[in-house]
Amino acid sequence: MSNLRVCVYCGSSRQCDPIYLEAAERLGRELARNGATIIYGGGAVGSMGALAAGALAEGGKVIGVIPRFMKELDWGNKDISELRLVGDIQERKRLMIQDAHAVVALPGGSGTLDELLEAVSLKRLALFLGPIVVLNTRSYFDPLLRALERCISERFMDPRHQAMWSVVNEPGEVLPAIRSAPPWDISSRNFAGI
Repeated sequence: MSNLRVCVYCGSSRQCDPIYLEAAERLGRELARNGATIIYGGGAVGSMGALAAGALAEGGKVIGVIPRFMKELDWGNKDISELRLVGDIQERKRLMIQDAHAVVALPGGSGTLDELLEAVSLKRLALFLGPIVVLNTRSYFDPLLRALERCISERFMDPRHQAMWSVVNEPGEVLPAIRSAPPWDISSRNFAGI
């Protein structure tokens, strides 16, 4: 995929285990080396800052999307290629995913989980058709993945919905997972509701 645009969801915690920051930085480098444009939440610290720093160190293009109130709090990353200001969190989420070819979720807090689950819901409704890759550093997402499996086993979701996302453990596995993701199209609406 040339000109690949990847929406990356990640956290801004300064206090998390450094292994998460290191994985984010490695992912930024990997995406940039392969010519991908990163679209992310625009933050300067935590996994957000590490992701952007890794990509910029490799000459990558990084687009941040941040609500005005966060910019006023000086949470925006001044070093990235472009920082887009939006009115609120909902507009931020919409703009981050609307031009993306793929979504990648890194460990993060409630905002990251919200973004990932919204991406899954949009894909279920065929409003987003690209790959969703979960970077499961330190098995962070295992409880959420079990919850999604329970949604399927309890028949709140169709078994075919499990193909909407893939799970990898290392940053170097993200691009291969994007490239090998099964196709998803508007016909999936036929089993969106079960």
